[in-house]
Amino acid sequence: MSRADQIFIENCQDILTNGVWDTKAEVRPHWEDGTPAHTIKKFGIVNRYNLQEELPILTIRKTAFKNCLDEILWIWQKKSNNVHDLHSHIWDAWADETGSIGKAYGYQLAKKAIYPEGEFDQVDRVLYDLKHHPASRRIMTNIYNFEDLHEMHLYPCAYSMTFNVSGDTLNGILNQRSNDMLTANNWNVLQYSLLLMMIAQVSGLKAGTLLHVIADAHIYDRHVDLVKEIMAKPQHPAPKLKMDTSITNFYDFTVDSFELEDYEYEKLGKKIPVAI
Repeated sequence: MSRADQIFIENCQDILTNGVWDTKAEVRPHWEDGTPAHTIKKFGIVNRYNLQEELPILTIRKTAFKNCLDEILWIWQKKSNNVHDLHSHIWDAWADETGSIGKAYGYQLAKKAIYPEGEFDQVDRVLYDLKHHPASRRIMTNIYNFEDLHEMHLYPCAYSMTFNVSGDTLNGILNQRSNDMLTANNWNVLQYSLLLMMIAQVSGLKAGTLLHVIADAHIYDRHVDLVKEIMAKPQHPAPKLKMDTSITNFYDFTVDSFELEDYEYEKLGKKIPVAI
């Protein structure tokens, strides 16, 4: 069975059993009808995914593989903060009339700085260091830029990636301040697993472990019954990932560079409300 399913179920069961409700607190998120969106949460969840064993994608519900990949390329490759560069509509609720989400996500990765070796943005600095200084313990990105927070339409949830090479293997740590378990947990895990695989390949390395650190892991009040329903569904083996191994330049990857084989998943058949 899929290891991602098992981790997701364990996390959600822990939250539902041992979590804390914020029902009495004033909260920022709300539902489309204006009702406050309250959560039950656990602080400090850490999950480990071995990418050499299997692709961490849920089978107890479908994770939209192509849309996940498109968004991570939108952020890390296009370094865009405009929804017109994105093929899905997941960011529409936070976009202004021009399509911008403010100085968030790709905007921060595209910021350049001068180094002794030249001018780099955050992504290119990672790619450079992995090729020239793979033993470095300083290879990381951070998009939680305090001076620009007031101009972001949504503060970054997944805000930092740390890359670390052990031998011929690239490992990564994804730090996330907040994670909506139903709508975004596996979405983020899958995205950053694929990112780690892409960066490993163009750096001449193997993708190893993704460590996912979540500060506030929560389930929204209107998601509880859906989460319980999904947790009870049958589990299937993880699908196989086909990746174009001829690509040596990170900026040459496209959504079509990847393909899933034998992806079996359970259908939910219900629309998931999203808190905004």
